[in-house]
Amino acid sequence: MTIAPEEDRLNAQIAFAIEIDKLKRVIRRNHLMDGSRRENTAEHSWYVGTLAMVLGEHAPPGTDLQRVVAMLLVHDLVEIDAGDTFIYDPVAVAAQAEAERAAADRIFGLLPAEQGALMRELWAEFEDRKTPEARFAKALDRFAPILANHHNEGGTWPLFKVTATQVKEKVRIIEEGSPSLGAYALELVELSVARGHLPE
Repeated sequence: MTIAPEEDRLNAQIAFAIEIDKLKRVIRRNHLMDGSRRENTAEHSWYVGTLAMVLGEHAPPGTDLQRVVAMLLVHDLVEIDAGDTFIYDPVAVAAQAEAERAAADRIFGLLPAEQGALMRELWAEFEDRKTPEARFAKALDRFAPILANHHNEGGTWPLFKVTATQVKEKVRIIEEGSPSLGAYALELVELSVARGHLPE
């Protein structure tokens, strides 16, 4: 018996749906704001996607917020294979790009060709940060951990001996995508330093 093309397409989509469930098993360094446990990457993706809707007025004028949300929903799917990269670990960051490219090829390759190409394009746009949408998406991706750590007495910062200087380097990426969120993030950093939750 031959399989109809539409059934092949649905089977590919279901295979992808099953595969991306694995993102719930990827544990990040960051804790929830109440400090009760570490978050998983699927939770992070949902959170920053929702932030794009809530904080959209802080994006550059004309930013396509639907594209930002779509980008944020797919931007970390590569972590199913590549794992979560701690942004303050220079060795891990150096190896990240190659591992994530291979993951993107495999994971997005599970989908029907045009859907896989669209998702891979969203992922690549996010990584390249050349569009206002990608810069705003990346800003939210960097903003969320700063917000969480600030509201969790430093969260992962003291655990990994992260300094205010290192965090401020990440704030520059936020400023590129949203000056107002960048300014707010910088205030959080300064408050965290003043409260003794983040060393200079």
